[in-house]
Amino acid sequence: MEKIKVKIINDSDNALPAYTTPSAAGMDVRASIKEPVTLAPLGRTLIPTGLRIQLPQGYECQIRPRSGLALKHGISLVNTPGTVDADYRGEIGVILINLSNEPYTITPGERIAQMVIKQYVKAEWEQVTALDDTERGEGGFGHTGTE
Repeated sequence: MEKIKVKIINDSDNALPAYTTPSAAGMDVRASIKEPVTLAPLGRTLIPTGLRIQLPQGYECQIRPRSGLALKHGISLVNTPGTVDADYRGEIGVILINLSNEPYTITPGERIAQMVIKQYVKAEWEQVTALDDTERGEGGFGHTGTE
């Protein structure tokens, strides 16, 4: 498994994000807040993490929902996955949304999202007048069936 060095500044009172198992792809990110924040049903808010990173060129950091928060409490991310580009140096914020019918309170240091570091490629457009035919063709949104 390839490893890369990522510079990080942690202005929070929380530990650095870390992989909890050897096969984990994501690292938990925690809320860097001093007081609890209550999120009303269908409400959304930006929660600071206290983290700033410097990624190598060709990498991005994806911020993704935590499955436990989504299943148990209906808490997700508005823009999922959120992307942190290699040239961004500001604090990473997490835009949480409450999709449940009940208020939810985020507590200081709570695990609110996952961070995944991904390598990417850049597309180079080749403008054409036709695309190759495939079996699927233009069928989309359920076109391939349910079985």
